[in-house]
Amino acid sequence: MDNFFAHTSQERKEMLDSISVSSVEELFSEIPQQARMKSLDLPEALSEMAVQKEVKKMAGKNNIDYVSFIGGGVYNHFIPACINQVASRYEFLTAYTPYQPEISQGTLQVMYEFQSMMCNLTGMDVSNASLYDAGGACAEAILMASRVTKKRKALISNSLNPLYKTVVKTYMHANEFDIEFDDFENLKEKSKSGEYACVLVQNPDFFGTILDIDFAQQLKELKTLLIICADATSLSVLNPPSEYGADIVVGDIQPLGIPMSFGGPHAGYMTCKQEYVRQMPGRIAGKTLDKDGNVAFTLTLQTREQHIRREKATSNICSNQSLMTLCATLYLSLLGEKGFKQVGAVCANNAHLLADGLKSKGIKVLNEGFYNEFVIEVDNATDFLTEMKKKGIIAGLKLDEKQVLVTVTEMNTQQEIDLYLSSI
Repeated sequence: MDNFFAHTSQERKEMLDSISVSSVEELFSEIPQQARMKSLDLPEALSEMAVQKEVKKMAGKNNIDYVSFIGGGVYNHFIPACINQVASRYEFLTAYTPYQPEISQGTLQVMYEFQSMMCNLTGMDVSNASLYDAGGACAEAILMASRVTKKRKALISNSLNPLYKTVVKTYMHANEFDIEFDDFENLKEKSKSGEYACVLVQNPDFFGTILDIDFAQQLKELKTLLIICADATSLSVLNPPSEYGADIVVGDIQPLGIPMSFGGPHAGYMTCKQEYVRQMPGRIAGKTLDKDGNVAFTLTLQTREQHIRREKATSNICSNQSLMTLCATLYLSLLGEKGFKQVGAVCANNAHLLADGLKSKGIKVLNEGFYNEFVIEVDNATDFLTEMKKKGIIAGLKLDEKQVLVTVTEMNTQQEIDLYLSSI
């Protein structure tokens, strides 16, 4: 416990003496006075009880009673209470990296089960133990495709989530990698040049549209990989990307038992064909038998420079999002296959109910084939959202001056859908 005790005056003096400094003030003398904070304008200290009352009073000013129809990458799904209870156990909260499998079996098993579940959802052969978020997963998938194909150019659909685009641009700029964005309708023809390491498509796309991706065989002949970015919950009702020829599948697992939490933390997933496993970034947990014949788990592949020679590393990703994958694993385990499919079905059904209701009121819905998100056209998006908010409804995400992205999940009841429609 000595490391947690405050330094004594004598200890501070000894440290200063060791670097030939007479005082703490002298230690910071090189920092210009104008760059220093003169004082902290803080009120008088309060007792813990008084602070709690003050914070509750401040929190009471928040309006938490809005009905939400906002998405665009962060989704409001029901989270069973059990998830937080298990994920908050000290065994998981204090575990960092399972370097020593003999004392990390629980964490490693969760990673392994998560990988198995993501393979089942996407239909792919192997999964890693997660990435930081979907944007990072998209970028890492492009670099992975480059290592496989030895090409330095990627073709990306314009309908990819704008936040993911930003992350991809940052990654590729730093790697001096060429990327091109184009409308989905042009990807099939444009990719015929054969110069691309991969084609990256979000399906359903950022606007909610379910795309008909029919050029996987063409890409295979051109030695170009197909990367699909997919909402994990959509895979409960839509065909897995493996069925239409995906080589790598990525996405975000926030919808799987992780709160919206002002946009974080998230975690990304990545699955791929077996033949590309040694180019996959991050970690992969494996299952085996120990010398006594008992089931045991270990890190099978560790492809970052901390574990192997830097020149052979596939990524500088420092860790996986173990706590977030634990939440996702618990979520999928609690719901089971039947429950998870019900969630997807309710999301899709509710979204189409609202869309049909909006059409009947003369609101234009810009996409037909969608899962649980769709775009509507209004006279003025800002005015529309402001007026709806006055009625207690966060009606969607503004895309431009006339378009709003509306998202519906199982959390939106029939009464809320009726309220949305009656408020227009």
